[in-house]
Amino acid sequence: MDDKELFEKVYEKPDAVWTEQDPPEELVKLVESGKIKPCRVLDVGCGEGFYSIYLASKGFDVVGVDLSEKAIEYAKQNAKKAGVNIKFLAMGILDLKEEKFDFVFEWSIMHHMEPSRRSKYVENIARVLNKGGKYLSVSFNVKSPEFGKPGAGVREVPPGSRALVGAKLYFSSLEELRELFKSFRILESKIIHFNVKKPHIGNYFLLEA
Repeated sequence: MDDKELFEKVYEKPDAVWTEQDPPEELVKLVESGKIKPCRVLDVGCGEGFYSIYLASKGFDVVGVDLSEKAIEYAKQNAKKAGVNIKFLAMGILDLKEEKFDFVFEWSIMHHMEPSRRSKYVENIARVLNKGGKYLSVSFNVKSPEFGKPGAGVREVPPGSRALVGAKLYFSSLEELRELFKSFRILESKIIHFNVKKPHIGNYFLLEA
């Protein structure tokens, strides 16, 4: 089963295992403080669209992309209910061609990606960012206790989980990701505690192209 098939399965019904309607506190702080001002933004792995909706409500021009066509259907429905105009596309970041953005928002996506595929992904983030554009990346830290022992880089989702049983997740250290993001200027990098249905330990990076 490839990534698209996996995510279509997750989104067979609305309210996927990781779907949160309220925007992350870290994103809200960046917007409310003015560190990230209204601009053209790409929401990578936008899911059911709620974080895109928050950004649109704050005056951002939002494009949301997700591999799952079902997720994009839900996102369009949710945006319509919220009364905001957002461009949602069923595709991956590698499929974006001529689009350019001032802010790329990526929340809990990196740990779904095999490390061998990350360099190409990050290259494409850099390609779609305007000079001086910002990139926020938050993913599971290797110290996180989910789905195995803290310290394990690769973990399999166990039976009984709401997430896809058998799917692999890739946990990283701040040091690994600093190396991955070396083509960007690192504005902030830290370990955070955040919630997606339950508490997690995460890597937080705010970067500039």
